[in-house]
Amino acid sequence: MNHRIWIYTLSKELTNEQLADFKIKCLEFVNSWTAHDVKLDASYELVNNRLLIFKVNEESYNASGCSIDKQVRFIKEQEQVLHIELLNRMLVAYEQNSELQITHQSKIKELVLSGDITKDTLIYDNTITSSDSLLLAWKVPLYKTWLSNI
Repeated sequence: MNHRIWIYTLSKELTNEQLADFKIKCLEFVNSWTAHDVKLDASYELVNNRLLIFKVNEESYNASGCSIDKQVRFIKEQEQVLHIELLNRMLVAYEQNSELQITHQSKIKELVLSGDITKDTLIYDNTITSSDSLLLAWKVPLYKTWLSNI
């Protein structure tokens, strides 16, 4: 089953207490998330405690503009509460030694020049919008991304 997804990158690691509270808040959000007063078949996943994925099964009911606005409001609230960035699309997630790393897009060239990352380093494409893409196109080598032009 293919779901519509939204991916947010946490700008910093959370403490265990913050993480536990964040997970509860995310669960409460998806369990109460509606579109035009219809409950969405929604879930969330927190990958390596740094990549938040919201999923909606649109075979049941489509996420509407209003429901997406609710999601963005929730994300903005969490940014304020946790003192982190979630909406910053300039944050880049990549794998280094099988571990998830987060950096600002402006640091990619420096990381390539220092040899910390290579053209084959796996970059997470957090612009994908379907759960099928999580399996097929989420992690791509740097040379296949827009970052290769930096």
